Amino acid sequence: MADVADIPIAILAGGLATRLRPITEKIPKSLVAVAGEPFLAHQLRLLQARGLRRATLCVGYLGEMIERDFGDGAAFGMELRYSFDGPKLLGTGGALRQALPLLGEEFFVLYGDSYLPIDYSAVLAAYRAGGQPGLMTVFRNEGAWDTSNVHFADGRIVRYDKRERTPEMRHIDYGLGVFRASVFTERPAGEAFDLADVQRDLVAKGALAGHEVFQRFYEIGSHAGLAELENLLRPGTPL
Repeated sequence: MADVADIPIAILAGGLATRLRPITEKIPKSLVAVAGEPFLAHQLRLLQARGLRRATLCVGYLGEMIERDFGDGAAFGMELRYSFDGPKLLGTGGALRQALPLLGEEFFVLYGDSYLPIDYSAVLAAYRAGGQPGLMTVFRNEGAWDTSNVHFADGRIVRYDKRERTPEMRHIDYGLGVFRASVFTERPAGEAFDLADVQRDLVAKGALAGHEVFQRFYEIGSHAGLAELENLLRPGTPL
């Protein structure tokens, strides 16, 4: 059975990062400095330490700057490839649809602003055991670090919605998933759509497995999150 070294990870790094302006007016979010290095350097180092070896960066806004600075990824013990949105931003789902030729039949998906110090092998094992075309990792957030958006009960995802929340939503989409390519080939290439819509549709069909993790997430999607991760990584010892 394949381990994490055999499964590529798609990193969604194409957004405009408007919440981080003015920092991101001239650089993409992946290049924002955290503890003296671009965020992507920390992200790749963490992934490599967890056993991953191949990553495809789904890039859009200022993506050429990321490719210029990180190249083939050899400096981080990773093989990096790049999938560009093209003339228009495709959204998180459309970017994954565009990147399928570089990803193969199954792959991890990670948000480009997430730093997730968990066991990626355990996530892959849960995906295999679940037998579904997709898996979402969830964390019991209770609204503490961001707004909870998942109703997770008895080991399964009952409801997921970023727009219409219910009182039963005490977990949050942790920011890491595993998917089969077939989930995205149902959509036409070049169409802009969100990964969240794909996940919500899978939940409705009972086709999205859930895996609960217990290590809190870190992110640089906001100035507060950026400051918090800066404090975590300043000693130079990632979790």
